[in-house]
Amino acid sequence: MKLVIFPPIETDRLQKVREAAGEMMVVNAQDQTEALREIVDADAFYGRITPELLAAARQLRWVQAPTASLEHYLFDELIHHPCLLSNMRGLYSDVIADHVMGMVLCFARNLHLYVRQQMQAVWAPIGGDDDRVAVSFQVGQSHVTETDRRHLHLADCTMGVVGAGHIGSEVCRRAAAFGMSVLAVDPVCREVPGVVREVWTTRHLPELLERSDFVVITAPHTPETEKMFRREQFQQMKNSAYLINVGRGVIVDLADLTVALQEGEIAGAGLDVLETEPLPPDHPLWRMDNVIITPHVASASPRIAERHLRALCRNIRRFASGEEPLNLVDKSRWF
Repeated sequence: MKLVIFPPIETDRLQKVREAAGEMMVVNAQDQTEALREIVDADAFYGRITPELLAAARQLRWVQAPTASLEHYLFDELIHHPCLLSNMRGLYSDVIADHVMGMVLCFARNLHLYVRQQMQAVWAPIGGDDDRVAVSFQVGQSHVTETDRRHLHLADCTMGVVGAGHIGSEVCRRAAAFGMSVLAVDPVCREVPGVVREVWTTRHLPELLERSDFVVITAPHTPETEKMFRREQFQQMKNSAYLINVGRGVIVDLADLTVALQEGEIAGAGLDVLETEPLPPDHPLWRMDNVIITPHVASASPRIAERHLRALCRNIRRFASGEEPLNLVDKSRWF
């Protein structure tokens, strides 16, 4: 058997791959010409496959994508080719879920606003109750103040997760650990064990939007999810609710989201991915104090590289020994 890698990988990674491949030949193609020549009789491929490379293959049975997302990887010939395709899903789940909860906590505790005030050396409770702490020390807190109301109690909140796959499931678990009620919709998953007894089908999205205080998008980019969130969906949300998107930017129509925020149809948004990246400097979202923007870094972690190599080598070992690779995808559905 033969595995072709292109673009080529570094020497230290290549050594681990060769160890995993055992007796299977590994070709670390240095350029397109070598890749085209070697893929003719290859059984497996890792890297960035193209229509030209696929057309040259005569016995290709398995392709390993280097990424979890596939919207920029798939093309018609690959979708209809009989080869198996696996991706790198599952490597980032806990990391991205942590990023989500960071945004949730910022909005719940107004941390995004307090950081802005700190830069101006302003001591001012959100809600305006400047003497709240002093009064409480003297006689104890006897009533709910405006500042109290402006700081959410997470155990009173409901999180709705759109996409209950690897990432979405981790988000659900973390939200539940904070005492939040959790709802989820997904086209395939029907349960998040120990957290969500019944994951709804996506036709229940309107109900999820109506009931949630935080709506978190963790779905992949597929033909079905592109522009899933438009003005209609924002109007179905509570005007006190927050949208958080760590899935794909094209799931949320950027113009409609901007209008929804400007019109107060939702309370705010935490965005790690946007329909236009990078977001233009003159875009109004930059100047909204109820918006948190991070530059597509929710998956950043010092652990990802080691996980990536481990997952790659695991699948190579499985293929070399005649086992089916893990993380197989339905090419027609992009996940």
